[in-house]
Amino acid sequence: MKKISLCWFRRDLRIEDQTALFYSLQQEEQVLPLFIFDRHILDALEDKTDARVSFIHTQIASLKAFFEQQGSSMLVRYGQPEEIFPQLLHEYEVQSVYTNRDYEPYAQTRDSQIEALLLEKNIPFLSFKDQVIFEPGEILNGSGEFYKVFTPYSRNWLEKFRTTRVQPLPTANWKNLVQSSPLPMPTLTNMGFAPSPIEIPSSELDEEIVRHYEERRNFPAQRGTSRLGIHLRFGTLSIRKLAIKAASLNATYLNELIWREFYAMILGHAPQVVNRAFKPQYDRIPWRNNETEFSAWCAGTTGYPIVDAGMRELNATGFMHNRVRMIVASFLTKHLLIDWRWGEAYFAKKLLDFELASNNGGWQWAAGTGTDAQPYFRVFNPDSQTEKFDKELTYIKKWIPEFGTAAYPKPIVDHKFARNRAIETYKKALTP
Repeated sequence: MKKISLCWFRRDLRIEDQTALFYSLQQEEQVLPLFIFDRHILDALEDKTDARVSFIHTQIASLKAFFEQQGSSMLVRYGQPEEIFPQLLHEYEVQSVYTNRDYEPYAQTRDSQIEALLLEKNIPFLSFKDQVIFEPGEILNGSGEFYKVFTPYSRNWLEKFRTTRVQPLPTANWKNLVQSSPLPMPTLTNMGFAPSPIEIPSSELDEEIVRHYEERRNFPAQRGTSRLGIHLRFGTLSIRKLAIKAASLNATYLNELIWREFYAMILGHAPQVVNRAFKPQYDRIPWRNNETEFSAWCAGTTGYPIVDAGMRELNATGFMHNRVRMIVASFLTKHLLIDWRWGEAYFAKKLLDFELASNNGGWQWAAGTGTDAQPYFRVFNPDSQTEKFDKELTYIKKWIPEFGTAAYPKPIVDHKFARNRAIETYKKALTP
């Protein structure tokens, strides 16, 4: 058997400025790119037309075609990584495995398991920073502890970004790829999935949108946001290239990228936030968790138009405007007193750009349970939010065709009553 190195792709589905791929191609052994459709993740997906799976499959097919143009291929497997790697070590004389780090709890467990398996065979497991500008341990306060508040974190992040002079990597040396005939690849059908009708946004940055970001970003009827979330999530876009470009175009947009890293940092240092409130005392809140009301929220039939429009947009497209995400999350947790974890799980199923850290951080912010959170006594008024951000009702009418007719439901709860109930419930639960 020929001695090779594996470059294991995960959340880095591109060939340009891909750290593990670049460094794997610098060393002696020839490199075989690898992707595993992970059953631990796929088997947990209820929707077998999940657009994210179709998107990943399309991206992998594209990468494989590129490597075949270089006289190589990509090894694509379907299964559980801890079962697949022993098979690969039997099939190939693997000298090393290169990959990019992931900071989510499942990924950390998976990588520790694979690293241990490889080390038993004296095979190095080499991991690199790629999906963030700065890893959770790189931005710390003066006491060497992680930041709990965004503003000082962002100042430190910006200073480090400027002084580090972050740059993308040069083009990799494709000559060091393993020479191979095309290798078979599992189809969506093989894995129990079918194509999705949901359209995936472009990975091209619209500079005009970024230049005017702070002026337009809060108005859901406008195209005021970049829609690049899914590409950052799966690494089809380089965060280094995007941050460098954002820094030259718009500080407010760059700030949103820093929020993404802030939440990744929080998850890295405090993984308990996946299941519990960042502020432990907030786990004392007695959520009502009315299933009928939750179903109405999911379906976009609460009788609050801005909430319902957002949920219908999410269900139809896998996207929801950022301002509306805050409104619907506040409504679920404050107006209906439904556990933020219910809403977070629903978003995780539906959002194309779902990232555990950002989704968790956003929901805990809205519920008042997280770091840098919206105070519990601030409850978004859906009507005043509509007046500010969709005054002409353009967004609402787009997603609620029956709006203004008898077919549209009456409000599920009175705003004033719900606001007072939420404040009293939180106050009572948080009083020692």
